[in-house]
Amino acid sequence: MRISSLLLRSGLTVAAASVLPLSVAAVPAAAVSGISVSTTGSTVSVTTSACTNVNGSWGTASLLNSRQSNFAQGRQVSLSGTAALQSAAWAGVSAGTYTVIVVCSNGVTAGTQSVIVSGATPTRTISATASPSRGVMGGMGGSSTDYGTLTLVGGGVLVGAGGLATAWFLRRKSKPYRL
Repeated sequence: MRISSLLLRSGLTVAAASVLPLSVAAVPAAAVSGISVSTTGSTVSVTTSACTNVNGSWGTASLLNSRQSNFAQGRQVSLSGTAALQSAAWAGVSAGTYTVIVVCSNGVTAGTQSVIVSGATPTRTISATASPSRGVMGGMGGSSTDYGTLTLVGGGVLVGAGGLATAWFLRRKSKPYRL
């Protein structure tokens, strides 16, 4: 009887532990960016294949500095290209960290990427990251990432499970004849 209840409890624990990573891993799939950003000296360029032509327009790309917070505040450029690849570029960009946002003509955001422009050197420097906009910025007081409800609930469940497991283990250690 003791062995069967032990197997039942440990089997349920293993089943619960194996389902949790699957639910947490499903969330970050939305963070994948559909754009590619590159820098060459003081020129920043973006390419995408996510937009479709609506009324003769592919969409708009915007370059935002660290003080700008939305698409309309940045330097906007219309996308040009073909059905296979659309692109935009900004020349004379000063050194700093920027965020590139591409919005297709149908209103869908194709992607967002941060890029670091190192200056007017003629060498090709690609410094694009697929991190979310306005993530951790050094000297700005820490992280400003807004975690979703599912992430916070998942973290709370893990902390609670750790607390319960600790209490159960300590209770078991104090009475060696119990399971």
